Amino acid sequence: MTLPSWLQRGLADLFPDAVDAPHQTLATRLAVAQQAGRPLRVKLGIDPTASAIHLGHTILYRKLRAFQEAGHTAVVIIGDFTAQIGDPTDKSTTRPQLTAEQVEANGQTYLDQLRPILDFTTPGRLEIRRNSEWLAQLQLPQVIGLLGTATVGQMLAKEDFANRYGRGAPIALHEFLYPLLQGYDSVMVKADVELGGTDQKFNVAMGRDLQRHFGQPPQFGLLMPILTGIDGVQKMSKSLGNTIALQEDPITIYSKLEKVADAVVDDYITLLTNLDPATMPQDPRQRQRAMALAVTASLHGREAAEQAQAAAATLVMTPSSSTANVDVPEVNLGALWNWSTPIPAYQLAHGVFKATAGLKSTSEARRRIQGGALRLDGEKILNPQAPFAKEELDGKVLQLGKKAFYRLVV
Repeated sequence: MTLPSWLQRGLADLFPDAVDAPHQTLATRLAVAQQAGRPLRVKLGIDPTASAIHLGHTILYRKLRAFQEAGHTAVVIIGDFTAQIGDPTDKSTTRPQLTAEQVEANGQTYLDQLRPILDFTTPGRLEIRRNSEWLAQLQLPQVIGLLGTATVGQMLAKEDFANRYGRGAPIALHEFLYPLLQGYDSVMVKADVELGGTDQKFNVAMGRDLQRHFGQPPQFGLLMPILTGIDGVQKMSKSLGNTIALQEDPITIYSKLEKVADAVVDDYITLLTNLDPATMPQDPRQRQRAMALAVTASLHGREAAEQAQAAAATLVMTPSSSTANVDVPEVNLGALWNWSTPIPAYQLAHGVFKATAGLKSTSEARRRIQGGALRLDGEKILNPQAPFAKEELDGKVLQLGKKAFYRLVV
C-alpha cells in the first residue's frame, strides 16, 4: 500500500516508515480511516513569537491544505502558552519570554496571513485551538508526571541542547519543558499526524511517546524540508535577511522571486506551488518567471500577480531595451537640482514625488523610506540619508509605494 502522490510531494521524512512498522503505516491508517468514514486529525502547531510569516513557513501550511482537500481535518494549534517559553530548536541561547498579550496579537496576525492558504470555510476541515486551553490548567502533580516521562539523557540528545551543554552555555530548566508540553498538545487533540520541518523531529517524536504513555495510538511524523532563502545559500530566515514575507505587496514578492538563484527554482516550484515541474518552461528565465507568477498568485490572486509581473518588467527595463513595452514617465533630475554634490535619498524622493504622489515634506519622505516604500530599480532603499550621485541614477526607475514610478534622466 503506497501513499498518494499529493502526500509524497516534497516529503523529506516520514516516521515510522514501512521498515520500522510494516503493519502500521500511514498509508494503512489512511485506508482504515477512509473505510470508517473518519477523517484523520492532522496537527500543526505554531508559536507566534513574531508578527510575520515568510514563505518558508508556508510549506507546512500548504501540506496541511492538501490534507484538507483530501477530506481530513487540519488542527492548527496556536501555541499561546508554549510561545511564552519559546521553542529551543535551532537556538544557541535561551529565547526571551513573551507576554500573553504579545503572543495573542501575533497569533491573530498569523491567522490573517494564513487565510489565502488554508480552507477556513468548509465545515469540519479546520480546528483552531490555543494550547493554553489545557496547558494553563495543569496542576503541579500533572507537570511532575509529564517530566517523569522523559530523562535528562533524552533531552541532551536533542542537538541544540547537546551543543549548548557541550560548550557550557546555559540551558534553563523551563526549556526542557517545551518538547513535553508541545507533545502533550498531540495527546489533547488526539493527533493522527503531526507536520513539522526537518528540525522538529525530536519534538514530534516526543508527541508520539506521550500518546503511547496516555494510551493513544501514536501519531505519524511528517517532516517537510527547510526552504532555502532567496540568496540560494542559507535557509530562509528573517535574521539572515533572505526572506519573502507574506505581508509584502505583490510587486515586492514577485520581484524577489524572479531573482532567486537558479539552483533553488525547482525546489520553490515543488514546495510552494502545485505545478508539475515537468510541464514548466525549460528556459531558466521563463521557468523562474512562471514560478514567481504562481507563488505570487497563490498569495494575492492571479490578477494581482499578473499586474506585479508587468510592473516588475517595467522596473528592470531601460529605454534602450528592445523588449520595453510599458511607458514609464520620465523626470529630469537636472531640472530639480544643480548636483554639485550627491543628495540624500529623502531629498531625492521628495523632489521626484512631491507633485504627483503627495509626498508633501522631507520628513514624510524620511518616514516612507524607513517604512520600505522607496525602491530604485526594484531594490529597497531603507536609509533616508543614503547619498546618490546623478551618474548612478541616470536611466533607473524610482518607485514609491505600489503605483508611483518615474524613470530618472539627467
